[in-house]
Amino acid sequence: MGRTREAGCVAAGMVIGAGACYCVYRLTWGKDENEKLWDDEEEEEEEEEVEESCSGKLETGGKTEKGVKTNVGVEAGDKPQGDSKAKVDENGPGVKKEAHPESQGGGGLEAKAKALFKILKEQASAKAGRGIRIGNISGRRTLTSSLPCPGGRGGGCHPGRGGSRAKNRASGKPKKKNRTKSTKTPATVWPARRTKFSFPYKIDDILSAPDLQKVLNILERTNDPFTQEVALVTLGNNAAYSFNQNAIRELGGVPIIAKLIKTRDPIIREKTYNALNNLSVNSENQGKIKTYISQVCDDTMICRLDSAVQMAGLRLLTNMTVTNHYQHLLSYSFPDFFALLFLGNHFTKIQTMKLIINFTENPAMTRELVSCKVPSELISLFNKEWDREILLNILTLFENINDNIKSEGLASSRKEFSRSSLFFLFKESGVCVKKIRALASHKDLVVKVKVLKVLTKL
Repeated sequence: MGRTREAGCVAAGMVIGAGACYCVYRLTWGKDENEKLWDDEEEEEEEEEVEESCSGKLETGGKTEKGVKTNVGVEAGDKPQGDSKAKVDENGPGVKKEAHPESQGGGGLEAKAKALFKILKEQASAKAGRGIRIGNISGRRTLTSSLPCPGGRGGGCHPGRGGSRAKNRASGKPKKKNRTKSTKTPATVWPARRTKFSFPYKIDDILSAPDLQKVLNILERTNDPFTQEVALVTLGNNAAYSFNQNAIRELGGVPIIAKLIKTRDPIIREKTYNALNNLSVNSENQGKIKTYISQVCDDTMICRLDSAVQMAGLRLLTNMTVTNHYQHLLSYSFPDFFALLFLGNHFTKIQTMKLIINFTENPAMTRELVSCKVPSELISLFNKEWDREILLNILTLFENINDNIKSEGLASSRKEFSRSSLFFLFKESGVCVKKIRALASHKDLVVKVKVLKVLTKL
């Protein structure tokens, strides 16, 4: 009995050790993102070997998930020998065990060890928060074709660790074994603009008339957006110099550049407006550009709010209205300008104010300007919260309109204007004057001086 009891104690100790190893394995399972896939064919071969060995002789089985075999068999009257194989299957926490009929002396200890082993496994599973592991895990990952591949912090081409595993565990659906090797989905290829093209000049080169002619020829013949962009930037940079402004006009460059206003590419339209803006500094060039001013105005109003295209269009319209020659071509857009003044961001507001101020400096445009409908929220631009530039511009706008109303004698014909007109908002409602007087206590000295100047003219 002594040897039998000793053998039982050894068996119980080895079972408890195997249980502890299993608990450690369960606690650390899933942390390695590159887990090896189980080969089903090898498992079937090992199971066949176990069945063949069990048919030849009685064994106590102890086979773990990693295929480790432990010998703990006991024969009465001999030293502890034989094979003990315990298999822990992934489909359940139970332990399959074949007890040796002759080793009844250590049966009580083995039963206790079995119970302890089961309790340890359940505790480990509860601590890991996974419950019972069902089925095999597929190591294959795929990238959904409808999702972008942003990269950088917080976004990559692959899902987060354990994301697919957690979904399958939560749904309780067993995973099918995958007999194929793990494969990685190739990264999504994003289209890019052409980087190699045959353009003869650099964009910052100061070109002569023959070279400008070559660039205009390239721009006229090409349909490649990248080549068009580089040609427009080159022409725009050269149009910053007065001698090239004349050369581009004499070479017939204004119609070639202006035809790209109709393109759908916002980058091309922006570069087109920038080139025409530099050319419009020349008064003779303005005579050529006036043909397209209505088209530029319409596109500026309907394009995306606060976009680069809109800003470039507003700058071109501002340059074209510095003089009084072409302001009448844009009088139909006065309501749109005031709506944009209210809706736009800080930079759009400033550029729109500069454009409207150009109209207010022309007394002949006063009647059309003050009779247009404006949003009542426009009065909010006189609040102290705005910065110096916006306040100075809106005060200048009010000052010019007030002076023009007096000089044109429109104060006596107030019945002609509706309650939603700019005339009623600035002159009749009295709200504007109250807002301006409140600005007299502004912390900025320049704003204070401007407010006092406006109040003295009321």
